[in-house]
Amino acid sequence: MTPLVELRHVNRTFKKGRTPIPVLQDINLAVAPNEILCLVGESGCGKTTTGKIMAGLLDASSGEMLYEGRSLVAYRGQARADARRALQIVHQDPFASLNPAHTIGQILSYPLKRHNMVQGRAAVRRRIWELLTLVDLTPPGDIVNKFPHQLSGGQRQRVSIARALTVEPRLIVADEAVSMVDVSIRISLLKMLHRLRDELNVAIVFITHDLALAKYFAWEGRIAVMYLGRVVEIGATANVIGHPAHPYTRALIAAIPEADPELTRNKQRMKLRSEDIPSLTQIPPGCSFHPRCPFFVPGVCDTRVPPLENAPGFSQDVACIPLTSGMGLQEWAPVEDMVADGP
Repeated sequence: MTPLVELRHVNRTFKKGRTPIPVLQDINLAVAPNEILCLVGESGCGKTTTGKIMAGLLDASSGEMLYEGRSLVAYRGQARADARRALQIVHQDPFASLNPAHTIGQILSYPLKRHNMVQGRAAVRRRIWELLTLVDLTPPGDIVNKFPHQLSGGQRQRVSIARALTVEPRLIVADEAVSMVDVSIRISLLKMLHRLRDELNVAIVFITHDLALAKYFAWEGRIAVMYLGRVVEIGATANVIGHPAHPYTRALIAAIPEADPELTRNKQRMKLRSEDIPSLTQIPPGCSFHPRCPFFVPGVCDTRVPPLENAPGFSQDVACIPLTSGMGLQEWAPVEDMVADGP
């Protein structure tokens, strides 16, 4: 099956003054139609930049971004407009991404009119009502004439999702879409995204720093773990969470807090060689995680950049030379709470 969206050897470099900052390095990712892919990692690892390239908001410095097997830059005319509409993004901060001077009705009507999705004022109004109902903002009459500041954080994020749906996308990049709402609201938003994916046959790239949240949302999908601009592990969620391969993934799981005090006391910890994250302007040679990795192998990890490939005994792909070469790592058992048979 041809992927809906694919990144091939994508690099993205920004500049701070004259200093180049390599934010992404050799990213290879593919998203199938109707798939859920979670991008997970610490702040600054390149998750949002990857999502923006997938949504067509940023160009790669090198490499290719493909839509339905064809480079996005090769699309012209109406075909390019259709491809751009198919790729939408929901930003982290809904208050900053919604125009404070426009009502919700105006915010949703603009893309409908701009892209000729419906014709006539009555049809636009009906479609706005449908979109607000679709994202559980009911009754629509109570929402449509309000301004963003008159809504709660959860309501504003639902409006952002409704705006992304106005152009009938095939892929939605949800960039930390629930991080700025109360914990009690997060589950309802995630359930709504799942429902929209099933009803509208839309793929979702979900960006988060919370591995537990990724486990819940993408249990039937895949997780890609990123570190300093590279994907270090990718595979089915059950495999990445239940049988993590890369030491960085293991460290993330070990750091997840537990609600049960007994689990907290008995949880096996993973001591890193260093707590400091290297600067993007001074990325270590070889594996960029090696200055912090407790399984560091001198002369191997600090000299060669590990390719992302399958490791013996694991179902997912991992960028770790000791693992993929069969050298192995010491046994480490994740807590049972994270390896249950479901989210």
